[in-house]
This record gives sequence, C-alpha cells and structure tokens, in this order.
Amino acid sequence: MPRTPSFFWYELLTTDTEAARDFYAGVIGWRPEVWGGSDMSGKPYIVMNAGDRGVGGIMNQPEQMKAMGGPPAWVGYIYAADVDAATKSVKAAGGSVFCEPTDIPDVGRFSVVTDPQGAPFQMLQPDGPDQPPVAPGTVGHVGWHELYTSDWKAAMAFYSGQFGWKKDSEFDMGEMGIYALFSVDGQQVGGMMNRPPQMPMSVWQFYFTVDAIDAAAKRVTDGGGNILMGPMEVPGGSWVVQCQDPQGAHFALTAPHR
Repeated sequence: MPRTPSFFWYELLTTDTEAARDFYAGVIGWRPEVWGGSDMSGKPYIVMNAGDRGVGGIMNQPEQMKAMGGPPAWVGYIYAADVDAATKSVKAAGGSVFCEPTDIPDVGRFSVVTDPQGAPFQMLQPDGPDQPPVAPGTVGHVGWHELYTSDWKAAMAFYSGQFGWKKDSEFDMGEMGIYALFSVDGQQVGGMMNRPPQMPMSVWQFYFTVDAIDAAAKRVTDGGGNILMGPMEVPGGSWVVQCQDPQGAHFALTAPHR
C-alpha cells in the first residue's frame, strides 16, 4: 500500500451489487472476484481487478445511507499510517466524522469522514504490505480525482494541511470558475472547483482509465448507463466523459484518445 496519504482504494455503494459488477466489468474491463468476507448487509464483497491488481470494491449501500436519501455513490479511501490520529486531525481541522476508527478483520482499520465543505471520503490504515505504485495512464485504474466543493480554496488548504497535497496551476473556465490542479509527491493527480448551483453537495468524482473514449462511452449506454457530459478533450490532450451507472452512481472515464 502507498505510504503517502493519497487515494488508493475506491468503493461503490450501490443498490444492486450483481448488476453493478456486470456493468463495470463490461465498461472498464475489470475482472470481478468475490472477497472472502462480506459487507455490512451480509452480502459478498466484490473486488474489481485490473489484471492481478485490485482497484476497488462493490458493496451494498448501507441502510443509514439510504435512510438519509443518499444515492448510490463511489467513495475513495485515503491511506493513513495512523487512522486514529488522522481522524482526530480531520475533526480538529473542521471536518466531520461519520464512523469512528473501526477494525476490518484481515484488512485494516478505517474511518468515514467529510472535509469541512462536506465532501465524504474514507481513511484506511491497511494491514497488508506496501504495493508498488501504478504507472500513470494504466488502463483500469483511476487516472484523475476531481473535487466539486463549496469553496475550493478552503478545500485545497484542508487537503494540503492534512495530507501534504500541493496546489499546482489554475485554469479559468469562465462562468464555471477556477479549476485548480493539485499534485501528490510531484505527480499531478486531480483538480478542485466550486460546484455548480444544481449540485446539492460537495463530492469527489473519480475518472477510470480506458483505452479509447468513444468505444467506452458506447459501452456505458449499451450497458444501461447514461452519458452526462462529453466526450470532450481536456488540457493535455486526454478525452473524458462523465457518466451515471444504471443504479444512479456518478463516475467518469478518461482515455488518451477518442
């Protein structure tokens, strides 16, 4: 597992784990594998692999999340060398704690938090050995992390203070405002911007890497999902689409060409 506090695991909380498994396997090419344990509802936890490397998991949406009206969603885990200390630090910096540090047998210790602007994420202190980093642009892995927030400057200061992320350049997107890029250990991995008025809450969005954007977008719609934006070219020459899966979870795809 990585030693730098950065996103390293991704989890889909959904209403139909089997349907989501088949959808993402078809769209991204992931290889599903049932993990030995189960999720909080007692259903099998499904690990999605890119080759022999796990990228994320699919689990049943918790009842508490459903009761609060939360839709199916992707969440990300940030590595923590000491999750108890990291959770206290997030709270002291103005974040909220939804689940105090808890042990997952044979996995590690995790917590569920939000940043001060309300974007949820999780932190995990893993039990397993470190894994080598994945090369940028590797198909099947997350190629970009995007935060939609109520105050990107305050959010940037929070993540920089908690995890050491560094702000890079800014793009002026006109009516959409400023898009600020950030890096981890010198590698540019994402951006932050103020969310549009129609977006009800702050949230992270993750871009999964595919070979070619048009073919992947067609797989999304053929599988029952929706294209919400794109395909469009972004600075640097990559192509992206923003999507919604059949159960309602938002995600995005990135590719080096159309």
